[in-house]
Amino acid sequence: MKETKLIQVQGKPLGSGVLPAVITPLVGKTQAAILEEVAAIVPKKPDLLEWRIDFFESIGDVPAVIDTALAIRRTAAGIPVLLTRRNATEGGQPLKIDEPAVVAMYTAACRAKCVELIDYELSNAPADLKALREVSKANGIGMIMSYHNFQMTPDGATLDSKFAAAKAFDADVGKVAVMPTNERDVLELLAATSRAREALDIPLISMSMGGVGSLSRIMGWVYGSAATFAVGKSSSAPGQIAIEDLRTTLAIVRGAVNGK
Repeated sequence: MKETKLIQVQGKPLGSGVLPAVITPLVGKTQAAILEEVAAIVPKKPDLLEWRIDFFESIGDVPAVIDTALAIRRTAAGIPVLLTRRNATEGGQPLKIDEPAVVAMYTAACRAKCVELIDYELSNAPADLKALREVSKANGIGMIMSYHNFQMTPDGATLDSKFAAAKAFDADVGKVAVMPTNERDVLELLAATSRAREALDIPLISMSMGGVGSLSRIMGWVYGSAATFAVGKSSSAPGQIAIEDLRTTLAIVRGAVNGK
């Protein structure tokens, strides 16, 4: 069995190499609200802050985006920042800007080097994926390429293809998040994650959402998911667990899996 590849941020493993790394979302609508979130979350010591910029009311104002990202970093006490615009078709908020403006916003953020990672969906135009891969790599910004399905869990072959597509587009990290319709769907997602760990040489993030899917947030690292999402102050997806509860549970599971 191959070891789970760790997510790297500026040459260092996220979370000091402890699996899984814990990511918490920021979903405020204004800079002030976001900085309140950051101040509340930092003492809980997540490994990564995900700024869900699709919630941000000034997403179309590039200088405001960069200024807010820099403000997050000043308040984050060294915790790296992931910039994510989640597409409305994959569970995000409706946007007032079009896709070219989204690509321009990501491009400006990469060039300003105001975040450590960006996330962009595999469902976007291949030309946009390639353009953002080029600008992120040129500026030393990590890139997650992701797939989300809030309606159901596709079959194993489809899940395999999503992980493989992230690798094919030269992503630093491949991410798959799906909604289970029954408990067996959670097993389908975990099995696909395990296959991708064996087949690919990039770090992976995977999760099954919702109540029964929360099991994957606790156990996914055993099957190859390098990170999991937790609630720091506000949730960004169904099934996320409060960071304090998740850390306690992860410690128990790690002890059992590692025989300690």
